[in-house]
Amino acid sequence: MSHLMTFPPQQALIGGEWIKTTATLQVEAPATGEPLARIARSQVEEVNAAVKAARLAFSGQLGEWAHWSARKRSEWLLRFADVIEAHHEQLAQLECADTGKPMTQAKGDISACARYFRFYGGAADKIHGETIPFETDFAVMTLREPYGVCAQIIPWNYPSQIFGRCVAAGLAAGNTIVLKPAEDACLSVLRMSELAVQHGLPPGALNVVPGLGFEAGAALAAHPQIDHLSFTGSPETGTHVAQAAAQHHVPVTLELGGKSPQLVFADADLEEALSAVVRGIIQNAGQTCSAGSRLLVQREIADNVIDNLCKRFNALRCDTGEADADCGPLINARQKAKLEERLSAAKADGIRVAAIGKLTSSVPSGGHFVLPQLLTDIPDGHEVLREELFGPVLVVQVFEDEAEALALANATDFGLCAGIWTRDGGRQLRLAKGIRSGQVFINNYGAAGGVELPFGGVGRSGHGREKGFEGLRSYTRIKTIAIKHG
Repeated sequence: MSHLMTFPPQQALIGGEWIKTTATLQVEAPATGEPLARIARSQVEEVNAAVKAARLAFSGQLGEWAHWSARKRSEWLLRFADVIEAHHEQLAQLECADTGKPMTQAKGDISACARYFRFYGGAADKIHGETIPFETDFAVMTLREPYGVCAQIIPWNYPSQIFGRCVAAGLAAGNTIVLKPAEDACLSVLRMSELAVQHGLPPGALNVVPGLGFEAGAALAAHPQIDHLSFTGSPETGTHVAQAAAQHHVPVTLELGGKSPQLVFADADLEEALSAVVRGIIQNAGQTCSAGSRLLVQREIADNVIDNLCKRFNALRCDTGEADADCGPLINARQKAKLEERLSAAKADGIRVAAIGKLTSSVPSGGHFVLPQLLTDIPDGHEVLREELFGPVLVVQVFEDEAEALALANATDFGLCAGIWTRDGGRQLRLAKGIRSGQVFINNYGAAGGVELPFGGVGRSGHGREKGFEGLRSYTRIKTIAIKHG
């Protein structure tokens, strides 16, 4: 990895300049537990300076950002998508080493990041207001205006993808940004931020303050000079972030956890469905808020489905990201210990591990691996059916009919995604309407990333939407103008 470290990872980006912080943090490689790099540990002072720079850039007192038209923002975003693609290999290697995910998935994440910049580049000059019919002597219109300074706190599981969906949308709408990436994995984000400055993004438009959540993240969420906040992470941290922002009446978009069900009926295409079910839980070692972590299967095919899945899970192999196996490690020792503790408790409660993957012979010692596994014989209401495990663990429940399937699908406080596998068109629509979820996929799961598709949840999965035009609109606020012309 040393040949990739040509950028300054121990610095914060403030007002277009890379600033060395007093303190730094060590980043570990998830596959080995060994040191990988050092990053900046931003404190309140750096956060304050970053917010000030963003404010000056938005007001036109720093750089050219405030004077860029929508068309010019569009042109830069589209060019930057090309820049990301030109550095695809380096960025993917950083993402793979930093998160531990298989190289194929890391490459897909960098491609998705470029897609976000291309999508929002194409949308930047299409943020339209409306005219509203009113009294005959009035002309009424609405404008969609940027909020101003947008704070973005992003997680470690998909750093490059979420950088794309947040930063590209925020910039497209005309905002300036202060970004706090996750301390566990942000090397690709730092490199892309450096590339953004090198390729003409005006100073202050994007500011990056790496550091710890309870230091830099807390300072940013509670800052009185931010105008909008986007947070992706756990429900518990999301509550603290929202409470901090509420002190200054800052609107918040929260994308939190999930316990998403996949419902498989007897008339489904089982080969396609089960392939998607496995992919939906082992992607990024299950460390995905939208992971399909619950399988609900109709009783008449349950034995066949479970037998089939056992063969598939037993064949799964775990290795380093560079080895590009089925599944990589968890992000750190803390996540591994937490998941192993929950799995031990589940086994003590009589829950059966019906199948489990294997480590390859080349896996180094010290990595944070938890094998992908299939859990069955689960008592109704058990924690593993309701709570997010955030690992490559699929839990199975059996249902009799459509009504029971719907009840089981909704038997959690989360509501992010759901998959429905059936050829019955009426059933598809009834369940899609009845499931309490922000996204529903019918005879597919995930829609290949879907940067164009609004994404977000209900309940403990958060509120607000990202991706697509809804995500772009969430970075704007409406102003109504009423003109009385007589």
